[in-house]
Amino acid sequence: MTVLIKNGHVLDPSTGIDGIREIYIKDGIIITVGSELNVTADKVIDASGLYVMPGFIDLHVHLREPGFEYKETIKSGCAAAARGGFTTICPMPNTKPAIDSKEMIEWLKKKEREEALVNILPIGAVTKGQMGEELSEIAEMAMAGAAAISEDGKSVMSTSLYREGMIKAKEAGIPVFAHCEDKNLVGNGVINESSKARELNLPGISNAVEDIIAIRDILLAKETGVRLHLCHCSTKDSVAFLKWAKEEGLPVTGEVCPHHFTLTDEDIPCDDSNYKMNPPLRSKADVEALKEGLKNGILDVIATDHAPHSKEEKDKSFLQAPFGIVGLETAFALSYTELVETGVLSFSELVGKLSTNPADVLGLNRGSLKEGWTADIVIADTSEWYRIDKEKFVSFGKNTPFHDRRVKGRIMYTLVDGQIVYKAEEQQ
Repeated sequence: MTVLIKNGHVLDPSTGIDGIREIYIKDGIIITVGSELNVTADKVIDASGLYVMPGFIDLHVHLREPGFEYKETIKSGCAAAARGGFTTICPMPNTKPAIDSKEMIEWLKKKEREEALVNILPIGAVTKGQMGEELSEIAEMAMAGAAAISEDGKSVMSTSLYREGMIKAKEAGIPVFAHCEDKNLVGNGVINESSKARELNLPGISNAVEDIIAIRDILLAKETGVRLHLCHCSTKDSVAFLKWAKEEGLPVTGEVCPHHFTLTDEDIPCDDSNYKMNPPLRSKADVEALKEGLKNGILDVIATDHAPHSKEEKDKSFLQAPFGIVGLETAFALSYTELVETGVLSFSELVGKLSTNPADVLGLNRGSLKEGWTADIVIADTSEWYRIDKEKFVSFGKNTPFHDRRVKGRIMYTLVDGQIVYKAEEQQ
């Protein structure tokens, strides 16, 4: 099977290409990237007026299967990823049962082969059942295909146990993905601790809930030497701690989600749980710090924390509804609109945060359009404004605060291993 992508504006931070090129693909591999290629192909994609980029890699998603298939399945979540331009995703382990053993990693990889449109790199739980009491079989999970370990949705509150888990992760050659939340401080909080919390009469979550664990985990990474990745950073001090870690030469990276650099707690209109996520939407000062962190390279990655829930769950009040919003199908548009259109990042820098840098975090031979590499490719149109329509999401989850928001950046094609796994209706 051969594919030729012609007339597109190729944008690849890893090679420095930023201009009109053609890409010739054979049997899922990029063979040639050049100008006016004299080749024939089984499939020709005319990308005139479009941008051609390395496929996006999401280090932080929730697929809900097994145990919560009414929220999302592996099949539906991967379809949502493809529609959003993501060719590789890393599902977190907080399913039922948790992804905490070699057998569960193998089960998930089997589901990938049978049902997934995109690549799945599983994240294994740090502790068995995510109970924070006994370490999972970290080495065995890594050998079975776990890309990292995480206690996503909570932190391992036992510092000594977590330290031991970090040592085992380092020995296994995989990073630790940290959800930074001090469970002893969060209490029954559901919203950022601020004037908005008082206005809505809702219990708050302070910045310290995140900051205390962020600095703890960085110090543990300094001691153990493990590669540490801070998930969904939301506070200005998390950015400051990450900056210090990088200055110290520590193997520490950090991610931010589009909702955390696009919205503040002041944007919450009322008791609408589509604005309820963990970490919560923070202050304007925090948002500005996140944008500055992206701009100066302190924050390496943009991830979604895609967290689908049913309509019935999200129709409840802030106090009763679960945390989380969907993000796979809106991340590129929100990021392009909020960061590139406003001059915070160049387009090439944005692509780096979505593809090249996430690949580097995991040491993947992906996130690039180099000749000889796997043809994971996304093609997008950034020319026109449109409005996000949650009813068009292919994810089971429609829980988003961005319905009807005006954005630029529409995914037109997604290719995985050289195969078209998503094609926008406008191109049909």
